[in-house]
Amino acid sequence: MILVLNGPNLGRLGKREPSIYGADTYEDLVNLCRETAGKLGHDVDVRQTDSEAELIGWIHEACDGAIPVVLNPAAFTHYSYALRDAIAQRTAPLIEVHISNPAAREEFRHTSVVAGVATGTIAGFGLQSYVLALHAISEMNTTS
Repeated sequence: MILVLNGPNLGRLGKREPSIYGADTYEDLVNLCRETAGKLGHDVDVRQTDSEAELIGWIHEACDGAIPVVLNPAAFTHYSYALRDAIAQRTAPLIEVHISNPAAREEFRHTSVVAGVATGTIAGFGLQSYVLALHAISEMNTTS
């Protein structure tokens, strides 16, 4: 099992700033993750929340179960020290993903408080960022 966790506003994909996030919907993202994970021989549970507390609870669930995570923390990337502290407890790989490239956007988006406790970060490839992250986790799980 791999958890794919998405933070605030990602449920609005396809409607929210399509010039930045593209025209694909959240349902397209869910289907892409399920299809990719299936091809890699994994089950995936894709979730989205606008609640910081709920996202932290899901990270705790992953930590307690040694479940790998693909995480798009969205706006929480830049300021949620509570999320960072939860991720620091991880017991399996966690890949931070972003649809856009935060380093190429507004200055406040240039800093990720979660990157330092993630296994790695993939950004700027649209929904393919998730595909790359799922491949990375799959490779880590077969080599460890």
